[in-house]
Amino acid sequence: MTATLGAHPHTITEVRIVGAPNAEAVDVSLEGGAITAITPAGEQPPAGEVLAGDGAYLSPGLWDAHVHFGQWAATFTRLDLSGASDARACARLLAAEADSNPPPRSGAVIGMSYRGALWDPAPTTSLLDEATGEVPVIAISADYHSSWLNSAAQRLFDLPWREEPVQETEWFDLLPRIDALPAADPDAGLRAALADAASRGVVGITDVDFAPNFDTWPERVARGLNALHVRAGFYAGDLETVIARGFATGDELTAGGQVRLGPLKIISDGSLNTKTAYCFDPYPGGSHGVLSVPRDELERLARRAHEHGIALAIHAIGDHANAIALDVFAATGATGSIEHAQLIRRSDIHRMAELGITASIQPAHLLDDREVAHELWPGKTPYQFTTLSKTGVTLALGSDAPVAPLDPWLAIAAAVGRGEPAWQPAERMSPASALFSSVAGAGRPRVGSPADLALLAADPLAPGITAGALREMNVRATLRAGEVTFAA
Repeated sequence: MTATLGAHPHTITEVRIVGAPNAEAVDVSLEGGAITAITPAGEQPPAGEVLAGDGAYLSPGLWDAHVHFGQWAATFTRLDLSGASDARACARLLAAEADSNPPPRSGAVIGMSYRGALWDPAPTTSLLDEATGEVPVIAISADYHSSWLNSAAQRLFDLPWREEPVQETEWFDLLPRIDALPAADPDAGLRAALADAASRGVVGITDVDFAPNFDTWPERVARGLNALHVRAGFYAGDLETVIARGFATGDELTAGGQVRLGPLKIISDGSLNTKTAYCFDPYPGGSHGVLSVPRDELERLARRAHEHGIALAIHAIGDHANAIALDVFAATGATGSIEHAQLIRRSDIHRMAELGITASIQPAHLLDDREVAHELWPGKTPYQFTTLSKTGVTLALGSDAPVAPLDPWLAIAAAVGRGEPAWQPAERMSPASALFSSVAGAGRPRVGSPADLALLAADPLAPGITAGALREMNVRATLRAGEVTFAA
């Protein structure tokens, strides 16, 4: 397959359009970042440069509706702790990394994606100190709601010594300081993450990283890091800055709208694995979780944002947090999404549909959470994909990378299959529903559609297609605004 670049006329030859009522091969003409013609294959000479489809299936390009992109990019250069079976094994991995790759001066060894909710013994500073000594060491939890630091790392950041991991608000405040630690090539992870996303058919993301993304992404694009469309989310600390600049959600932040302002992200509760998701029923031990933002403050922020045309993305995982988020949407008239919506009462699902609030969900989380959910949410049904959809709630699929990989085929497969064996199979999504919840509302490619496209080796909507086949989908090319960002 030959790659073509640029906004001048060019043609994708001999492809079949995913979701079209027939399977006839067509040629697709592109110009100026849009589809200008769809004609039977070979009917007329191709215009401009040619991208040979060779019978591939043409799909709308994929979006990830919830990414912490800077943190995801960091995984390409940081230690992977996801295979650690217990706290001591995790500490040994970190100690070995400190020995083989000592950090630069004023730096730290950083590992990511440990899952310690059920570990015995629990992660403690003393245990980590025994293994790592005086080298600053930081282990970031898989759910990204806590971080386990040894004493040397706590001193590096002038933190009061504590035995337990740093959690929730204190952790989110610490994270930008960790990201600012010395690195040999700050863009190395970003380049790798962009290339990896393009290789999976991704053309766009909603980035809710802990950064002023309305500035960060235009700066990245200016440095040539431009393989994706970006909806640049931001947090409450930057709300007044955004308002003062006159920005509203959807406004262009770069020429041509490659980067646009996204939503105001508010983290209203914690997570399942840290037992901080805010729930009506208590966890074993009596806690109901953490309400990170009091309801009055959540309503104030929502009202302020809505007055200025800014959509909300409210993180709510526990059923009580979801109920409060919907109360706030109803009270303020604000628009937007609930991020995660993992555990939600049936009555609140109906309210969500009535209010027109999107459920921004991350299906791959259920693959990791089923054992923990069984222990901590006994008798509950989380991840109610089918119930949400049939009730009329719009779904948007994402990854929450780095909590799960930025890979829409993993998310689609998890939504369709719900693991092996299927966990609560009545809540499985159809392949068509999962795919078209992953394309930011683009729909089937048509004349006039943006040339944000993925060429696939197989039909993702073929009768009887399995979750396993979707997981292994081979992407042959990706185009963003008519430019090839990946070609196999």
